[in-house]
Amino acid sequence: MAQNPARHINGYHHAALRVRDFAASVRFYEAGLGCVHRVSWGEGNGRAIMLDLGNGNFMEIFAGAGPDPRPEGSLLHLAFRTGDCDAALSAARAAGARVTKEPTTVTLPSSPPVVVRVAFCMGPDGEVIEFFQSADV
Repeated sequence: MAQNPARHINGYHHAALRVRDFAASVRFYEAGLGCVHRVSWGEGNGRAIMLDLGNGNFMEIFAGAGPDPRPEGSLLHLAFRTGDCDAALSAARAAGARVTKEPTTVTLPSSPPVVVRVAFCMGPDGEVIEFFQSADV
């Protein structure tokens, strides 16, 4: 099957969850499912971790969910791996996506720090999409 030359993503990078019990969720994914801690940052309700699922795929878990369940569940966004965050967002915008965050370079305050480039938009049904560019995770 031929690859579309206009394609700006090269796979799935991560799904992000906001959870009520951060420690229990991390324990479940690490001990229960065998995911491997890759990078983490923050404290208290500002904590986050990226767990390696294998094959370049990750689960990102954020602390700080409220006590009441949300109708849409815990999913915050879907992240697609890209080698060019700016081009991916430009293509999404041209296809009608509503941009919610222009491309930004962010340093995750992990140890050691990890530099990523991200951008966000909303898909046609309101789903939050992140374009994620990084050589480190």
